[in-house]
Amino acid sequence: MTNRIDTTLAALRAEGKYAVVPFITMGYPTLAVSVGVAQSVLENGADMLELGIPFSDPLADGPTIQMTSFQALENGVTLGMAMDSVRELRARKIESPLIFMGYLNPYLNYGMERFASDAADAGLDGIIIPDLPPEEAPPYQAILRERSIHLIPLLAPTSTESRIEQACKQASGFIYCVSVTGVTSARSELAGGVESLVRRIRSHTDLPVLVGFGVSRHEHVKRIASFADGAVVGSALLDSVGRASVEDAPETAAEFVRQLRGGD
Repeated sequence: MTNRIDTTLAALRAEGKYAVVPFITMGYPTLAVSVGVAQSVLENGADMLELGIPFSDPLADGPTIQMTSFQALENGVTLGMAMDSVRELRARKIESPLIFMGYLNPYLNYGMERFASDAADAGLDGIIIPDLPPEEAPPYQAILRERSIHLIPLLAPTSTESRIEQACKQASGFIYCVSVTGVTSARSELAGGVESLVRRIRSHTDLPVLVGFGVSRHEHVKRIASFADGAVVGSALLDSVGRASVEDAPETAAEFVRQLRGGD
């Protein structure tokens, strides 16, 4: 199974380049603005985009993403509306990979088979479910793979060798490596153990490895690029969007991504 995630990451690897992958919360500050921000970052240096699905109990998320998730819920944003936003981005000729990141419950409420069908029709390429353990993933993975959608595993410094091996054996698309133990948030320094975690993962798979949680600036991205295939940046980007006016949010996000790349 190959989709836009595979072709994008393979092309970057072949060119010796790394992926910059922003995370935004769908519906923050409004649904329309988040779609504009999504388009803006993808037209200004982002290689792929994670779209956060708001949830009432976001266990893995720090204060920024929790706040944006709660605001999106207050705006009435649902999984179905996020899917409509993917359709809108594809209608705007956005061809970059789009990935949902969200907790399991909304997918179960929607129905995974129905979700996979609707998501494929909308143009989604992958999903990340932080609260789905690798041992429970195969039934969902089978449903999603039938629709050429990757279920991306998430591994942390605390992951055991057996869990890493199992996740890598099942995985497709890429491996999402969590650089810290705890919740998402912007940090001034990267966690020290992330490089060894990536080495452990690479001993089990040739799939690309992306690093997220705590990544906030160009120096972090460059350091990650020295040992991984790319970086995911969420809280710091959402902080910058939150400081901007609604009108300025897309350009503010675009400038943030340009600074992350730093001219490479």
